[in-house]
Parts: sequence; structure tokens; C-alpha cells
Amino acid sequence: MIGAVEVGLIYGVMALGVFLTFRVLNFPDLTVDGSFTTGAATAAMGLLAGWNPVLATLAGFGTGFLAGTVTGLLHTKGRIDGLLAGILTMIALWSVNLRIMDGANVPLLRQDTAFTPLREAGILGTWGGVAVLAVAVILLGLVVLWFLTTDLGLSIRATGDNGPMIASFGVSTDFTKTLTLALSNGFVGMCGALIAQYSGFADISMGIGLILVGLASVILGQAILGQRRLWLAVFAVVVGAILYRLIIFAALEVGLNPNDMKAITALLVVIALLLPRWKSVGGRFGRKPTTPVAANERAVAGVGAAVDPGPGTSADAAATGSAAPGSTAPGTKEV
Repeated sequence: MIGAVEVGLIYGVMALGVFLTFRVLNFPDLTVDGSFTTGAATAAMGLLAGWNPVLATLAGFGTGFLAGTVTGLLHTKGRIDGLLAGILTMIALWSVNLRIMDGANVPLLRQDTAFTPLREAGILGTWGGVAVLAVAVILLGLVVLWFLTTDLGLSIRATGDNGPMIASFGVSTDFTKTLTLALSNGFVGMCGALIAQYSGFADISMGIGLILVGLASVILGQAILGQRRLWLAVFAVVVGAILYRLIIFAALEVGLNPNDMKAITALLVVIALLLPRWKSVGGRFGRKPTTPVAANERAVAGVGAAVDPGPGTSADAAATGSAAPGSTAPGTKEV
């Protein structure tokens, strides 16, 4: 269970990247499946070349950033549909990843990684390791939260909400879209680099279906915690990534076939998508219905208030339009 929580925290980095495109930018980006492996492959080859693990992890972020930039340019400058642009980049990255690793798999069992100090100290695999990873992911979440509250971050959020409106104020939506896609895939690439170091290998197929994992983390976390506040929406995706790994762990513990994990992930996404609708339907059934009699009573009360005669007039005078005795009718002169 502790291992599942640790992996969930690492995948929280990827969930933050998916959150930027899926929730903030409202962009269906499938580059994730390729950029995750690109980050892992870059970090693995860097470690084999003797790079510092921190530098190798940052290199994974950089290659993911470049992959997202390509998708952004295809969409904004090439005027290619966003979904298709992500698919094209993802397909091209398959060959790029094979070129980077010079094969389909790169083992890292004898290499020092970013987790080697924690493993040598006996912290990794304990709640102490969970605490260290949680602090690191929370700090990254705070950076994302701060960025989204800057002027540039507000422009990105406005681009996702109403692109034509923010463009009318002189903001380049092409730039904001490309930057968001680049940052998103940068986080995904960094997550791939960390997962490769944690697992001890990089594989060409490790990113297949990862967009579904990211969507499950984002939707599951925000369905449970909500997204009424920006800080809550940001940290909900990390919680969702942990919950997703715990659900997968529980499914394996009860004896389900590992080959069924993709189907379980898809089912989780469906349930998370339907959960808000179920809540709204339950709320409608829980409200007291308004009867026609009550509605008519309110209508009659409203009419009575509208024709309520003022002081010095009678109800009949108000109904017939004539003046009451002792009063002067409008438009006439008293003789």
C-alpha cells in the first residue's frame, strides 16, 4: 500500500500537467502518451551517460516541453484540429523514443537515481518516503497555483474559458495555448523521468494509455473534493492520482487479472464523469416540489398587491376607474 501511495504521488506530477490542458485550457491533448515515454527515455540515457539525476530529470522536463510545443504549433500555426495535432505528435514520438533509447528498453538497476539517497537511507517504501514525496509534490502544486494567479496565468485561464473574448483584449491566444501545452507535457515528461528512476527502467510502451490515467486522476479527484476554489482544484488532481493507484492496488489485491486494469481505469473515468450528474439528480428529487395551488396563490397575491387601492379610494373605484366620493378624478377640475 505504501508503494502505491508513493507511485500515486509521482503520478500526481503528470496529473498536474493533464489538469493544465484538460481543465484550464479545455484542450484534449493526446501528446501525453508519447511525451511521458520521451521524458523517461531522455532521463534514462542521461543517467547512463553519467548525468546527475536532477539534471536528467530536468532534461526529461525539457524534452516533454518540446513535444508539447510541437503540438501547440501544429494546432495554432498549422490550424490543425487539437485532437489530431496531439495524435500526430504522439505517433511521431514513438519513433523518436526508439531513437533516443536505441532500442525498446533501457535498464537502470545499477545507476544512481534521484531515489537512491532515499533508498540507501531506508526511507523509500516507508511513510517517511511518502512524506518526502508529498512535500515535493505539494511544493510543485504551489508553483502551479502561483503561476495560474499571475497575469500570464489569468490569460491562460481566460483562453480556456472564452478565447475570442480574451483575444479581443489583445492577448495572443496562440501563445497561451502553445505555452500551456508545452508546460503540460513538460510536467508529463518529468513524471516519466521520475517513474523510470523509481522503477529502474525505461520502456517504449510505458506511456500507452497514460492519458486515461491522467483523466481518471483529474476527474476522480475533482469529483470527490470539488473545484469551487482554484487551490482545491489543483490539489484535488494529486489526491485523485493517489486514489487511482490505491484503487488499482486494491483491485490487484482481490485477485483481478492485471490485463483488466485498462478496463477498470475506463470504468473509473465513467463513474467519475457520471457522479456529478447523479448528485444533481438526487438534489432535484430531494427538493420540495412547487404545487400549482401554491403557484396560483402567489400569483393572486401578486395581482392583489398590484391593484391595491391607495388611501381615500374604494375597491370598486379602483376596479372601475372612477373616483371615490370626496376625491377628484384624474384629468378633471373640481367645480
